Amino acid sequence: MIAAVVERPGKVGIERVDDPSPGPREVLVQVEACGICGTDMHILEGESPLTRYPIVPGHEFCGEVVAVGRGVEDLRLGDFVAVDPNLPCGHCRMCQVGRDNLCLNYEAIGVTMAGACAELVAAPAANAFLLPADLPRAWGTLVEPLSCAVHGFDRLAARLADRYLIYGAGTMGLLMAQLARRAGAAAVDVVDVKERRLPVAERLGADRTATSADELDRPQGWEVVIDATGVVGAIEDGLRRVARGGTFLMFGVTAAEATAEFSPFRVYNEEVTVIGSMAVLHSFARARDLLVGGAIDAAAMITHSMALESYEDAVAAFRSGAGLKIQVTPATDGQGR
Repeated sequence: MIAAVVERPGKVGIERVDDPSPGPREVLVQVEACGICGTDMHILEGESPLTRYPIVPGHEFCGEVVAVGRGVEDLRLGDFVAVDPNLPCGHCRMCQVGRDNLCLNYEAIGVTMAGACAELVAAPAANAFLLPADLPRAWGTLVEPLSCAVHGFDRLAARLADRYLIYGAGTMGLLMAQLARRAGAAAVDVVDVKERRLPVAERLGADRTATSADELDRPQGWEVVIDATGVVGAIEDGLRRVARGGTFLMFGVTAAEATAEFSPFRVYNEEVTVIGSMAVLHSFARARDLLVGGAIDAAAMITHSMALESYEDAVAAFRSGAGLKIQVTPATDGQGR
């Protein structure tokens, strides 16, 4: 099969690699589509401390089950599935206390092991979540990022009538905005330095949008501020915008060595809560149900679909901020044709 392979940081190409095969309790998925996200950029740039090179990237994917390993009972050939890429060990201290996403032996499809920017990928059957056969196939790639957003809201313990400020009108910021609206927000404001993104945020339910929070003129701040950019400047600005007693959610992914300045006294004196949200935790099935139920505008979220062979062009489009969710689509016969 063909796959995108990151040989080392800064070097990626399309190569022919061996087909995977499903082991016990695994399924083989013929990839329908795979989304590109900021984590992939960190892998490409050598900023993912867990990644071992060479690596086939791609962790936001869906596809059709084309083979099943021994012991698989709940999935059949032809099933359309989205796959949770996270592979906690199940026996470390964090897994044992139910915080699998903080696994001390963390592995993930497309991050530490071969991913879905390929024609075929093997995955545990327990990680493959059935999707309706009539769901538009491209939409299945949104389950994984949506599941991250759902976990973010689990961490927030959202309250009715809170006012939200979200940094970033990319895929994750807009997913968070739509969930905030559904969670009973009194208002949802979105900031993005790329002005061309703001009309989409407004169409998806943002009350106000701007290229700077200064333009929104809310000196008392917001009860909930979410960074969905991973940009240090946005994080520092957002921390200053949290209302007294409010919450800041660190949701975007920064480089591992990045640092940000903030006022410890203000965190103490105004009881500001700072929360991190890492990946997925018991949220994949709920995200699947929200997607299928129409909780987000999936059609608006997917703006580009490109052939797997054009992976580098897809990465360039992502880096340019040309759209929202950018996908690559492998050949459909699993044979590189």
